[in-house]
Amino acid sequence: MLQIDTWKRVLIWLVCVAGLLMALPNAFYTRVEQSNDAEAAIELGNDTPEMQALAAQWPSWMPSSLVNLGLDLRGGAHLLAEVQVEDVYESRMEAMWPEIRDALRGERATVGTIRRQPSAPDEIRIKISQPEGMARALEVVRGLSRPIQTLTGAGASDIEVRAEGDEIIVQLSEAEKLASDDRTVRQALEIVRRRIDEVGTREPTIQRQGADRILIQVPGIGSASELKEIIGTTAQLTFNPVVSRGTDPDAPVGVGEKVIPSLDEEGVYYTIEAAPVVTGEELVDAQPSFDQNGRPAVNFRFNTSGARKFGDYTRDNIGAPFAIVLDDEVISAPVIQSHIPGGSGIITGRFTVEESTNLAVLLRAGALPAGLEFLEERTIGPELGQDSIDAGKVATIVAFVAVLTFMALSYGLFGIFANIALLINVGLIFGLLSMIGATLTLPGIAGIVLTVGMAVDANVLIFERIREELKTAKGPSRAIELGYEKALSAILDANITTFITAVILFAMGSGPVRGFAITLGLGLITSVFTAIFVTRLMIVMWFERRRPKTIEV
Repeated sequence: MLQIDTWKRVLIWLVCVAGLLMALPNAFYTRVEQSNDAEAAIELGNDTPEMQALAAQWPSWMPSSLVNLGLDLRGGAHLLAEVQVEDVYESRMEAMWPEIRDALRGERATVGTIRRQPSAPDEIRIKISQPEGMARALEVVRGLSRPIQTLTGAGASDIEVRAEGDEIIVQLSEAEKLASDDRTVRQALEIVRRRIDEVGTREPTIQRQGADRILIQVPGIGSASELKEIIGTTAQLTFNPVVSRGTDPDAPVGVGEKVIPSLDEEGVYYTIEAAPVVTGEELVDAQPSFDQNGRPAVNFRFNTSGARKFGDYTRDNIGAPFAIVLDDEVISAPVIQSHIPGGSGIITGRFTVEESTNLAVLLRAGALPAGLEFLEERTIGPELGQDSIDAGKVATIVAFVAVLTFMALSYGLFGIFANIALLINVGLIFGLLSMIGATLTLPGIAGIVLTVGMAVDANVLIFERIREELKTAKGPSRAIELGYEKALSAILDANITTFITAVILFAMGSGPVRGFAITLGLGLITSVFTAIFVTRLMIVMWFERRRPKTIEV
């Protein structure tokens, strides 16, 4: 006999109601989106009457999660960037030079005086005055090497040291270059993500492509150039000792020194030591503020290591100028007035409020470890996105009408039950997409359209099986029960194999392919649920009320 326990009936209807409630905000997309944005602004302190009015557009007790629209539906910017991994080699060598210099100075009795020689960006050449002490010098420098902490570089050191005449040559090992390249791209990927998240964009797609490329897609942003302004700045902040100040960009410099322009003073150039005292990597916070004269500035704070180095340098160099350098431009060069032990300070300059805010965002997100070269950039207008949405609506409506008509004509009342379950099914899909914060793309709409076609497949199997059981002169109750029992294995086999395909697509694919896989996978889950439980529950409730002697499927 057909029988479903009361608690199961309640649970099935609760799942349906919860899914439809989660999907409901998408029917009022613009209103809910404005309300969510206004609530976020109020939490950040922008509690104005206009924001209160926008926030009140949607009841606070209702679900407010939305399906995020992808780049092809909402419009936005697309960038493909190549990370200039070679830039890191030079900075690594510059950072290593003070350590090598101090180590060799401790062996002056053996190696004599040391002098850095002009060299390629990815190496350091050091000349010693006593070549007979070369073996000891090589031993000391090699003692500074560190093991590579990767599986591919296990057992290798990060530097290679060799001698040529009276010169020591230090280079990064090939294993370290490979490990450094991987670290650089991973770090760049994370910093790009943090910078984009800082400005509040919705559901960006930021993925690594190949060995040294990053794909960036941000829906809802105005243009590719606007996106490049957010992420394109390297924002490498360093604090360097000043050697001299002048107006000649080609002023002679010593080894380990360089000439860079001033950002605020046109025609002024600073000669600074290339090796920084402290770098932006040791910053833990940066916030826009105002200086004592009311001009926009940026407050910063170092971590423990940076604070110690910053404090020691300011203690030993009172009265000397100190350059604050951002991307090879001096933004400020104050004279050290006193010891600064706390590891915090302020960056002043000719900033606007917007510039100081942007600088704080860049510094807080961290410096890009290397420059980015943009190989491809596209701006997708919202009109194209609207065309995609309209085309997707037409495709979905056509699929719906065709399937609903076919089911009603083929299976009569049972087909109508299947159609109701199909509508619930689509609502559950959108409810799940909203709940997990998934991004809907044009291929995702294709996945929903495909699900509409596949969702009735389980009902077709069940109804055809019921037809066969009715031909064997079994009663309608027993025929319905056997129809569901005998069709179950075929339904599960078909949907499990398709679900495995969706999982593989999600794991191996990227971007639009993943969007298709997500909607297909969720659609399979909801279609099995509605076919096995929802449709069956409606048929049982109808049968209990009508108690027909015969049925037609």
